[in-house]
Amino acid sequence: MYRNWKKNIILFLLSQTISLFGSSLVQYAIMWHITLKTQSGVMMTIAIICGFLPTFFLSPFAGVWADRYNRKYLIIMADSTIALSTLVLAIIFLNGYKMLWLLFFISAVRALGAAVQMPAVNAFIPQVVPQDKLTQVNAANTSIQSLVMLISPMLSGALLTFASLEIIFFIDVITAVIGVFILCVLNIPAHGKAMEKQNISYFSDMRAGLAYINQHKYIKKLFMFTALFFILSAPVSFLTPLQVARSFGDDVWRLTAIEVAFSIGMILGGGIMAYWGGFKNKIHSMTLSVIALGTSTIALGIIGEFSAYLVIMGLAGIFIPLFNTPFTVLLQERVDTDYLGRIFGVLVMISSTMMPIGMLLFGPMADIIQIEWLLIGTGLLILAEGYLLLGNKILIEAGKPIS
Repeated sequence: MYRNWKKNIILFLLSQTISLFGSSLVQYAIMWHITLKTQSGVMMTIAIICGFLPTFFLSPFAGVWADRYNRKYLIIMADSTIALSTLVLAIIFLNGYKMLWLLFFISAVRALGAAVQMPAVNAFIPQVVPQDKLTQVNAANTSIQSLVMLISPMLSGALLTFASLEIIFFIDVITAVIGVFILCVLNIPAHGKAMEKQNISYFSDMRAGLAYINQHKYIKKLFMFTALFFILSAPVSFLTPLQVARSFGDDVWRLTAIEVAFSIGMILGGGIMAYWGGFKNKIHSMTLSVIALGTSTIALGIIGEFSAYLVIMGLAGIFIPLFNTPFTVLLQERVDTDYLGRIFGVLVMISSTMMPIGMLLFGPMADIIQIEWLLIGTGLLILAEGYLLLGNKILIEAGKPIS
């Protein structure tokens, strides 16, 4: 079943990395173009909404598709759709039609593609990789993605200084074509359910996926924990640049420095997980991460010296893969392969909405209460959640190694 798995996963991750690189260039270029042209908070809010609402609405359906159809073809379709829409936009811009609503539209199309792609990718990896290698592969993938997210904003900014927005669009199209070509070379058979005749409707499949979550208490508790964690993480994820500007100075290099420090931390954290693999019980690794992130969040609210602030930001980045990797592997190992797409579809829906919901709560508060106090408060709640996670018998049992 896993013949030539190393070659296959290397090719697969290579295709996704190349595609992600082009997508990241465009994502940053669009955001910075809107920022510089409009300098409007309303326009930025519209862009953000266009970037996450389509993912929220499509993810449950995309999860069903990832279980019903060949996941490799779904990823190819998503990449190709994004590339085609970006190509059309580049041509329109070259002809002088540079309306802002076109950028909002393309952001929404890209979000739809991401909604299809993410559940399919997470469900596809266990088809290729042996179970005992899932932690190393997912951790390595985290490091690779972090490296791309470190390089792409700097390169996108550099390109915008001497090239037009259309050039970056064309780069994205080229990287997508290369990524799709590599995927086409992969000879991976479809999973069992995709090769069967589908006798029930999409909505019946969706209901079956929700029933599967309801029947497995560890999934339900894991998702509830994750939803709360994302809400509490909103201040440290979105408000730290504003905190830095208010407390240390609004120099661009300071804002860049905190992003670089965090990304370098995530690269190191992914490497640590790939080498170490985490504790035998995955919940113990996740608990360590949550407690460390809660402590880091509190520290960011207390520290008044910028160099120390950067160190804490880097340490926080290190502990992110210690949460994400065992979380993903736990689901990949324990969920029936025919349900993986739907389970990850629900997870994508949660992850795409909980932080924005958190910002609806904490964003307005940041204009009334000092961000430092918000970080200290949410950090304490994250710490409490970590201790609750460690004491949850159902999750501790689910985190044990599968013999």
